[in-house]
Amino acid sequence: MCLSVRAVILSAVERTVENGKIQNTMKKIAVIGAGTMGNGIAHVFAQNGFQVHLIDIAQTSLDKGMATITKNLDRMMAKEAIDQAKKDTTLGNISTFTNMKEGVSQVDLVVEAATENLDIKLKIFKDLDEACQADTILATNTSSISITQIAAATQRPEKVIGMHFMNPVPIMKLVEIIRGYSTSDKVTETIMELSKKLGKTPTEVNDYPGFVANRILMPMINEAIETLYNGVAGVQEIDMVMKLGMAHPMGPLQLADFIGLDVCLSILNVMYNGFKNPKYAPCPLLVNMVMAGKLGVKSGEGFYDYSESRKAEQVSSQFK
Repeated sequence: MCLSVRAVILSAVERTVENGKIQNTMKKIAVIGAGTMGNGIAHVFAQNGFQVHLIDIAQTSLDKGMATITKNLDRMMAKEAIDQAKKDTTLGNISTFTNMKEGVSQVDLVVEAATENLDIKLKIFKDLDEACQADTILATNTSSISITQIAAATQRPEKVIGMHFMNPVPIMKLVEIIRGYSTSDKVTETIMELSKKLGKTPTEVNDYPGFVANRILMPMINEAIETLYNGVAGVQEIDMVMKLGMAHPMGPLQLADFIGLDVCLSILNVMYNGFKNPKYAPCPLLVNMVMAGKLGVKSGEGFYDYSESRKAEQVSSQFK
């Protein structure tokens, strides 16, 4: 085998055998998308010693993403969770790119964290398949879209997997690991072990609409919106019942605002279209709020008004 071909094969996922177990020594990670999830994923990988290529089509998004990472690291320093040296090392581990082909060159793993839109993801994965080395694993942070369908856009479906981080990524421990129809055992094992190296708890699930997290969470949020829509109780009252009565740290309407009402609607539509079951049909109130641009924290108003504070303290005037 010529040296150049051998180098390509070995550079993607270097492995050594220790005590009969395969040890993953991935080093370079590309993250597609510098938004809330993307910059959080980049932060966690970089803080744990990986070289990270953060990729977005807009330089302004990259600048905003890096500013968020810096702010979050400063919070950790204030809590004495890390020191200045760790902050500097973490930031030094991240390089930014607006050219995807350049950014994914020579990486071991790509984690796509673009907007929750099937057409966009299919285009990204088709392009990644053409731009990445043959052994590069392609992961998606999708919270509901079929891994099997995304994988079908590539010539490497056995190397495509779901890696669904929870928001906020630096804090939340769970990573939902979703196997597509063709995802190999080897790739699944690699990503499970990699997640543990990030200090996360990976949980393997199969590829059905909404997976586990959102298949359970989104109908609850939708039912809370229906409860408001039907006049059973007000915004604060609904959230208070779930916080004090069910020991939830955040009420479902506040959580919907935090996730983004557009994201909630998109996930519910994926499940409704996937299962053809009316219990997943989004509440008309949710649909109207998204059409009106009332998306929650990101737009400044949802079920709560965030014009003065990002905390859910003031109910939106629409629901008073």
